[in-house]
Amino acid sequence: MMRSARRPLCAAAAFALIIGVLGSEARAQDKLIGSGASFPAPIYAVWFKTFSKDTPGVIVDYQSKGSGAGIQDFINHTVDFAASDAAMTDEEIAKVKDGVVLIPITAGTIVLAYNLPGVTGLKLPHDVYPEIFLGKITNWNDPKIAAANPGAKLPDLPITVVRRSDASGTNFVFTKHLSAVSPAFAKQVGFGTTVEWPASSKIVGAPKNDGVTATIKQTPGAIGYIEYGYAKLTKTPTALLQNKAGKYVEADAKSGAAALAAAKLGPDLRGWVDDPDGADAYPIATFTWLLFYKQQDAKKAEILRKFVDYAATKGQAMSDSLGYIPLPAAVVDKVKAAANEIK
Repeated sequence: MMRSARRPLCAAAAFALIIGVLGSEARAQDKLIGSGASFPAPIYAVWFKTFSKDTPGVIVDYQSKGSGAGIQDFINHTVDFAASDAAMTDEEIAKVKDGVVLIPITAGTIVLAYNLPGVTGLKLPHDVYPEIFLGKITNWNDPKIAAANPGAKLPDLPITVVRRSDASGTNFVFTKHLSAVSPAFAKQVGFGTTVEWPASSKIVGAPKNDGVTATIKQTPGAIGYIEYGYAKLTKTPTALLQNKAGKYVEADAKSGAAALAAAKLGPDLRGWVDDPDGADAYPIATFTWLLFYKQQDAKKAEILRKFVDYAATKGQAMSDSLGYIPLPAAVVDKVKAAANEIK
């Protein structure tokens, strides 16, 4: 009697074990892996956590490693999705056999953060900050900076320029802007996810937006370009930049939205504003893109479509508080339509 009683118990235990294993495998299939841009990483971290919480069984693992690395992972098919502030070039898209859906999912401004003890409200003219990044203006009490900041006690301190050391979409957008503003910068440096910066011991590299931010905060006299959300999160001072219309503008959601109002997205949803005209426009603003495969696992595609819908609706309400720009309504409509191509 004892033996016969044990057999169904063992069978039930074995069945439960099998179901447990199958359940674990099913849950593992709901893990989405992505990589790429550090520019939107703070808002992505909140979005992915909230989306996973609201979507039982779904986990999103995103590695902030820079746009260039994310695009390479995407081309190599080692991720389910990627992210880039530079979108993708035609040449890169051609390398993805499953097709590409580019979706501008959020937007932000690139600010010039600085470490200058005793100086607040620093103003930098439209023709001056490119010269700083060319290594032509090398001291904080330079007459061109002093003229824009009457009454400020600018120290006799060397300027340390902090630039990105990795392949970066932030680098792409920033150098594209400087090239539009300064013919000298366009000729000497140009633009791209990586560029050859002027040789100087006072131009130092750091990886990702958080690395540049940390280097600035640790280096008196430093200045560097980062996404506004990083400056907001770390309370790092940022300069008021003179825009094309001649006004000194602070980075915020309003001035960023004014800059992006002139953006024209093509049928592939790519588009940039290198140097906006508007009087209220902050001079350096950009969309940032999520990269998806057109053809992929049906279940993952369904989850990714749901995430895009979440990010384009509920997610946008978080933008301003995290230092990003809510997408214009017309762009949201285009994003929702494009998401249907993820299959």
